[in-house]
Amino acid sequence: MKFALFYEIPVTRPFSKEKEHRAYQDTLEEAIFAEAMGWHAFWTVEHHVLEEYSICSNPEVLYGAIASRTERMRLGYGVRLMPKPYNHPVRSAESAAVLDLISNGRVDFGTGRSATRIELEGFGIDPRETRAMWLEAIEHVVDCWTNEYNEFDGEYWQLPRRRVQPKPLQDPHPPIWGATTSDEGHVQVGELGLGLCSFAVGVPPEEIGRKIGVYRDAIAGCTAPIGKFVNEQAATFTMMNVAPTAQEARAVATESFEWYPKVGARQIGGLAEWMAERDQDLGNYHYAAEMKQHDDDGSLDLLSMDILMGMNACVCGTPDDAIEQCRKYEAAGVDLLLCLVNPYAIPHDKVMQTIELVGRHVIPEFS
Repeated sequence: MKFALFYEIPVTRPFSKEKEHRAYQDTLEEAIFAEAMGWHAFWTVEHHVLEEYSICSNPEVLYGAIASRTERMRLGYGVRLMPKPYNHPVRSAESAAVLDLISNGRVDFGTGRSATRIELEGFGIDPRETRAMWLEAIEHVVDCWTNEYNEFDGEYWQLPRRRVQPKPLQDPHPPIWGATTSDEGHVQVGELGLGLCSFAVGVPPEEIGRKIGVYRDAIAGCTAPIGKFVNEQAATFTMMNVAPTAQEARAVATESFEWYPKVGARQIGGLAEWMAERDQDLGNYHYAAEMKQHDDDGSLDLLSMDILMGMNACVCGTPDDAIEQCRKYEAAGVDLLLCLVNPYAIPHDKVMQTIELVGRHVIPEFS
């Protein structure tokens, strides 16, 4: 199992330019240090207009800055939002190709469709169309990467015959991943031959293992991948804080580890409320209704550090604790563990401490 840093880049209220500046400078320093500590990769989200939760709205600029300061660490889109008008497929193909060239072939291209009312409504996107947009966009991106000249006349995007340039360094193209939460999404990602980003916070490793099993069953039957090859890697993410003592790790982590899953669930639950207002069936966003129900019945407010630790649904403690906890993800079939080292308000020095302790003591146990 390999280890990657995973970032939302939160900024707490009250907002200021200096806080935003500091958040990006800290992220750069942490990423560069992570390579020195032996971490495999650096991934971030792409989110828009989610106050406090994330200011990572233009991640490819950040990836370029990290690529210029590192040599080995892979760079992962976690994920590129594919629906219209977030990103045109030609622009997505260009973005990843340029990054692949300047990083000497270190790109992992994660894809997704978005799951919050704030973003979808803000960009005027019909939630019922996002899966179809996601599929069409991936097909166009692959064609742009692998055909010398390309043209398409799809349901959502059109392009007359053009050479989309440049082409990525990796041959035939960077590994492609698909983000999902639902079981049916795990099946679809597998059937398409995509790497799996199983994205659900606060979920115990045993449940992750079950979902990865669903994915493995589906990908075993993939004979016509949407890309030019099958990417069989499975990734998930977990919140992580490691310190010299378990007491310190827990004291540092508690506020952020409790805040993040609650706010994230409410962001997604708002999608169910919006679609109900529009008399729309939730379709493949049915999990949004579950999150809204947890919010409405008060169970979301009961989520505590004790519960997270009891379910082994985070990594928190000493390096020895982290090794034991990470073994559960390894046993679940996780190939790449995306580690969210600052879900909300963990100080920079404590993030650096986690990066160092994991690099020195935990990662070598999984090599």
